[in-house]
Parts: sequence; structure tokens; C-alpha cells
Amino acid sequence: MITVYSDGGSRGNPGKSAYAIVVVENGEVVHEHAEFLGIHTNNYAEYRGLIAGIAKVLDLKGTEAEFVMDSQLVIRQMTGEYKVKNPDMKALYDDAKNLSSMIPKVRFRNVRRSEELIPRADFLLNEEMDRH
Repeated sequence: MITVYSDGGSRGNPGKSAYAIVVVENGEVVHEHAEFLGIHTNNYAEYRGLIAGIAKVLDLKGTEAEFVMDSQLVIRQMTGEYKVKNPDMKALYDDAKNLSSMIPKVRFRNVRRSEELIPRADFLLNEEMDRH
């Protein structure tokens, strides 16, 4: 089981944005990554973090993964509870759905920003934005 904690953020909406992922396998952090995205919305950054996490699970040849985020909107869209109404987000949603369908067993879970390794991901993305 691989657990991916991802977070995305922007300073301003839109504004300077970044995402970060923290990947845990068998209880150990095996990968951390943050990337500056330029000027985008918070939801764009959240989706880019999720997509990066899914891609990393595929790189690791994971067959079971849980994606944990503090973005209730993205998680509810990924689980089908909410529809994707924003046309700009639809392409990102489609990418995330298509990539995640390549992992045999997938779960999406929403947590508060203060829970689990979300604070670590939040720290990494803010550090990345500070560099730009």
C-alpha cells in the first residue's frame, strides 16, 4: 500500500502557486517533491499535486494506493460526489481519473490541513513558493 499526501496552494487566487507530495510506502517516506507552477489558482495547484502523486505511484508500480488531501473539492470530484463544473479544471480532472484508473486499487480521502503528513506537504509547497 502506498499513501500519497498532496497539497497545492496559491498566494492570491490566482497567484504564485506550487504543489508538494509526500509518498509513504510500508510506513516509510520514500519520496518528497515540490514544484513551482507559476500563476494559477489554488484548485489548479491541488489537482497538479494529485496528478504528480498518481504518476509517482505508477512509477513505483503500485497496485494499491490511497491519496490523501485537504482539498474537499478535489476529493469529492474524484469520488464522483461533486461534478466538475469549471472547464479549466475538467482537463486536470480527466487526467487524474485516467491515470488513477491504471492503479488496480485506489482510494481518495479528505483530511484537515493539520492531519497526518499534510502539514509536511504544505511546508514543502510554501518553501517552493518562497524560492520564486
